[in-house]
Amino acid sequence: MRRLFALLIGSLFLSFSVSADTHDMPQSNKSEQETQPVVERTEGPLVIRHVPPIPVEIKAGIAKYQNARSASIVDWFNDGLLIETRFADTSQLHYVKEPMGMREQITFNAEPFGAGIVPKGETHSGLIFTRDIGGGENYQMFWLDWKSRTSTLLSDGVSRYTGISLSPSGKQISYAITEPNGIDWDLHIRTMDGERTILQEQEGVGWSIANWHPDETKVLASQYISTTESYLYEFDLKTKERTQYLADKGAISVGSPFYNQSGSHIYFLSDLNSEYRHLFRLDLSTGQLEDLVPDTPWDLGGGRLSTDRSKLAYTVNEGGYETLNLVALDSFKPLPLPALPQGRIGGLRFNHDGSKLALSMGTPTQPTDVYVIDLETQTLTQWTNSELGEIRSSDLVAPTQITYSSFDGLQIPAFVFKPATAGPHPVLVYMHGGPESQYRPGFSSLFQYLQKELGIAIIAPNVRGSSGYGKTYVGMDNGYKREDSVKDIGALLDWIEENPEFDESRVVVYGGSYGGYMVLASMVHYSDRLKCGIETVGISNFVTFLEKTQGYRRELRREEYGDERDPKMRAFLQSISPLNRVSKIARPMLIGQGLNDPRVPAYESEQIVAELESNDIPVWYILANNEGHGFRKKDNRDYFNQTLSLFLQTHLN
Repeated sequence: MRRLFALLIGSLFLSFSVSADTHDMPQSNKSEQETQPVVERTEGPLVIRHVPPIPVEIKAGIAKYQNARSASIVDWFNDGLLIETRFADTSQLHYVKEPMGMREQITFNAEPFGAGIVPKGETHSGLIFTRDIGGGENYQMFWLDWKSRTSTLLSDGVSRYTGISLSPSGKQISYAITEPNGIDWDLHIRTMDGERTILQEQEGVGWSIANWHPDETKVLASQYISTTESYLYEFDLKTKERTQYLADKGAISVGSPFYNQSGSHIYFLSDLNSEYRHLFRLDLSTGQLEDLVPDTPWDLGGGRLSTDRSKLAYTVNEGGYETLNLVALDSFKPLPLPALPQGRIGGLRFNHDGSKLALSMGTPTQPTDVYVIDLETQTLTQWTNSELGEIRSSDLVAPTQITYSSFDGLQIPAFVFKPATAGPHPVLVYMHGGPESQYRPGFSSLFQYLQKELGIAIIAPNVRGSSGYGKTYVGMDNGYKREDSVKDIGALLDWIEENPEFDESRVVVYGGSYGGYMVLASMVHYSDRLKCGIETVGISNFVTFLEKTQGYRRELRREEYGDERDPKMRAFLQSISPLNRVSKIARPMLIGQGLNDPRVPAYESEQIVAELESNDIPVWYILANNEGHGFRKKDNRDYFNQTLSLFLQTHLN
């Protein structure tokens, strides 16, 4: 009742708080629409509004796709591997002793496993891992004793702990923490016995300790401002003196810094003098700066040093697919690797002596699994084999890459999944979040279900503002250019109309987080060209979002969207917010939200649902009381996807 009362009050308030230009918007014709009564029920942790019962045949049809699993690398542990995988409702930590061996479950918690940090060395007695509660992202640190399998809380149980790393000796832990004000990212170092050193406090947000000096006298730290602006620092751990590097280079991206074996050089990723993030080497004695991959026309991604810092493994993001590279660090000469399939690669981890490299790898037609490369023989060995459930591998499809021209001639890259059956096919346009992110093809059981069972084509565009295509491209939707990315969706609808294999009369838009905003904005601008919209944890009003998102995120989001405290920017943000233009939405919507979301608070979904209801637009709403920014628990995710299937079959005919 309290939540429903809040919705009603919010609806009343919103009727007086919309922007001044709402009198120009078409109003809903309630004489032609049936008023939608509030029909709400509770099923476990889910509060469900307006959603009909899910037919048995839909549950059965999608069930075989909901049992596919995946596995990803956490780290080496002795001679075996720690992996993250799911056998019940949430992903937990497991141990695999040998290739294709039994997965021994190590953690048994209601909440998903977060991250694992293993001390360097040949043998181990335990590890540090993180976990939050209910998706709230207040991550806590635990020590897991390997022999007893008991966990001990290392953190305060209240503050948010991120960027956790261990010193080379494994005796000290570094991390960023939000105490005492819940906003600033303070930098702390503590011993395993709990003795704490405050390295820096109340210096703003975005801070993290990235790497330890080999002799543990210094650490490298960075402050993230935006995708294209971050800063590199070094702290002397004895004096706490902070030194900034590259201060004369202006606003550039600097990430993933680390020392070499002797501590004489710093390596880091940066877009300095380039559209793309390259790997640079800074000589600390001479100040000489060198771009080690000057001719690479793509972003370098995740990298990992061997324990002795002699080898570096890193990926290159080539248009959404990762390629793996291995080099001798000091000479930067390439080292041999076996051929790998085109897909997504991550989680790179060397074993203790650097002779083997573990990684997570998946493709659009193969779930992510854990593999190990023997660097001496260049052989690739699969360590886990995740089940496809009842899906036949022959039914799986991979996407094709296309580009289309937008309103200003800009070429927009996209990935297209086409059903094997004859068209014209209905289309689901999938919009990634971020916004400074990128759709990269990986295994999606939902996408495979939609194309195989419902005959729906999926198109995933990387509209302007997406990463992976250069820093100019990623900045093309900033500030007052926000709706240019929405126009890219309009251009995609034009492209769909021009291709006879697609049915332009049956198009749906789907996305989460910032992608949820893109769905709502598309519904505002293109309702006459869309059949329906589906969004999760989406932004409905930029002003209320910026005012209510967690304090430790607010300044970072202002860098991307604009500062709502500035009257001119506030008026602009109000003018483009879907909540203030909801009368232009004329098609049904499905909305999902986690109650504990610290990024896009549940208020964002609840206020748009209330306005859609008041405008008699059919809206199905699912609120999960035990989730945060998205549905991470299998039961919740399964129900949402069952509802999504019913919603599509209802509105796409």
